[in-house]
Amino acid sequence: MFSSFLASLRATTSNDSTETQRRHPRRGNDRCVVVIHGQTFPVENWSFGGVLLGADERLFGTTQDIGITLKFKLRNTILDVPHRGRVIRKTNGKVAIEFEALDKTIRRAFQQVLDDANASDFATSQI
Repeated sequence: MFSSFLASLRATTSNDSTETQRRHPRRGNDRCVVVIHGQTFPVENWSFGGVLLGADERLFGTTQDIGITLKFKLRNTILDVPHRGRVIRKTNGKVAIEFEALDKTIRRAFQQVLDDANASDFATSQI
């Protein structure tokens, strides 16, 4: 009994990734902006569940439903993805928006962004 107690106090090391509370992995290295009511905001990171903007938080209300257009710079084109979301968090200079449920078209567009990023990474690794 005493040895099992000591074993529980011992630090464990592992190469396994730690668990996170996020449903979708965040992507911060894609070249992306968001357009809301004609105003462009830089994207800190995004996922299939939402987006974190660099913006003046005073422009947005908490739980405000808004229409957004994500603009991704792919290798050969710019991909516009119109969607709707809800402001879930505002901090100093940052606004978090949770997406409404993704339909098949939007999910396919997001997958196209991921595929383009993977192809670009592969192409640069071969140089």
